[in-house]
Amino acid sequence: MQLSAYRSRRPGAGLSPRARILLALGLTVGPALGGVLPPDRFDFLWHSYDGGDITVQGPSLLLRKNVGDNLSLTAGYYEDMISSASIDVKLSASPYKETRRQENVGIDYLYGKTTFSAGYIHSKEPDYIANTTFYSVSQDMFGDLTTLTLGYTRAWDQIYRDIKNPDGEIVNDPTFHEQSDHLGYSLSLSQIVTRNLIAIFNYEMLTDQGYLANPYRKIRYYSPGVGEGFTLADQVYPNTRTSNAASLVLKYYLPWRAALSVSYRYFSDTWAIRASTIEADYTLPHRNFIFDFIVRYYTQTHASFYADIFPTANYQNYMARDRELAQYQDYDLGFGVAYKFNVPWARWINQSTVNFRYDHLYINYADFRNALLAAEYGAGNEPLYKLNANIFQGFISIWF
Repeated sequence: MQLSAYRSRRPGAGLSPRARILLALGLTVGPALGGVLPPDRFDFLWHSYDGGDITVQGPSLLLRKNVGDNLSLTAGYYEDMISSASIDVKLSASPYKETRRQENVGIDYLYGKTTFSAGYIHSKEPDYIANTTFYSVSQDMFGDLTTLTLGYTRAWDQIYRDIKNPDGEIVNDPTFHEQSDHLGYSLSLSQIVTRNLIAIFNYEMLTDQGYLANPYRKIRYYSPGVGEGFTLADQVYPNTRTSNAASLVLKYYLPWRAALSVSYRYFSDTWAIRASTIEADYTLPHRNFIFDFIVRYYTQTHASFYADIFPTANYQNYMARDRELAQYQDYDLGFGVAYKFNVPWARWINQSTVNFRYDHLYINYADFRNALLAAEYGAGNEPLYKLNANIFQGFISIWF
């Protein structure tokens, strides 16, 4: 999902509203592994994304503390320091730097075989304020071999647009202020099939309403003899969107203590986007190390109202040129390693690990072109855009 989050943010990085809801829905199904509370834990992470002339980096903190045998509290902080000169920004705006800060709190309550969870996420940046609440209930059944989790999420956002005032300062445009609302529903069913095999089925439905476009990105349409052969105009989006996604995950424990996980996810929405994700994950422990290898393939069709360049202005009711709505494929190769170590002088620490993860992401667009080369190739004939990105994560985890 986090990789998707990086690719979806306005206007180029961080967590989009839909990615934020998917994250919350993912949090709600956390207890699906069993009717026990997770142990006390502290994590410190530093993340870095570099690709498509976008740089995103920053820290993340997470603290989980149990209160008695039935109650668990969590608190987290996440920060994106964004520097962007992406292809979208270069075409219609100036490169920028900004910081997005996010805080979240959560609570889990265990009652017998049932776990109740709730939480709140707040994030803020100069041109976007987002709030998300999430709730779930998880029930173990049939001798703890089956776990069913139901989740609900609601998010509401305030959208602004930054401009330069006469003094050259970046301020919110007083003529622009929009809102959007998002609802998410989820179902997760985890089943222990054999002593070595676990199957997990997930279903998610998201609904969005309000301003769903991007105030910085533009469409373009042919204008022969004018400039580079095209003219820019504001995007026009529908004000509603409903999407559905279903996935199946199989986790198999191998005889040499390794584990293999394979999954497939299908996505569809009312904007005519159809997407498939196939992922394989191999985990191998060796002494104090745990190695993780991931291969992921993603493909999607374009939205019904998307085009790289339109024939004329006002060609149709809805018009978009956001590359996240284009047709594309992406490939992700990932590697992770964790090292378990003890801290002899800190007896209150039960276990600790230092972790590193690297992902290389390659995106190949089928109908989104590099409009910055229009003068050389002609409008509508530019090379198709490709993006390579490197993602690094380093973090320390302490159980106490």
